Amino acid sequence: SDALRLIIMRLLLLWLINSAALFAIPQLLSSVQIDSFTTALLASLALGLVNTLIRPVLVLLTLPVTFLTLGLFIFVINGLMFWAAADLVKGFQVDNFGAAMLGALIYSLLSWALSTLFLRK
Repeated sequence: SDALRLIIMRLLLLWLINSAALFAIPQLLSSVQIDSFTTALLASLALGLVNTLIRPVLVLLTLPVTFLTLGLFIFVINGLMFWAAADLVKGFQVDNFGAAMLGALIYSLLSWALSTLFLRK
């Protein structure tokens, strides 16, 4: 149906937007390397899976620490997910945990900006 087609097209566009955001990060941060746009496509898929499957469990398990740090521990969790995705995808390298945290922050900001630009309702 048309509604299903629209949902699929939106998901594909969101995947491309996230991949483009990820592919731009090495231009801004030398401690993150991505070999090609194909690698960025695979890495953004891995990031989506890691964030869907593992992140909620980590957020729940670290809720007391997140509460004590007024939510700032979420940045650590985001960095861990970014680092985990880099570990899963050949051609996507992150030099250290600090780079993973900064890369995750930049990725979030770029994805948000591009999504706002291209996915208007």
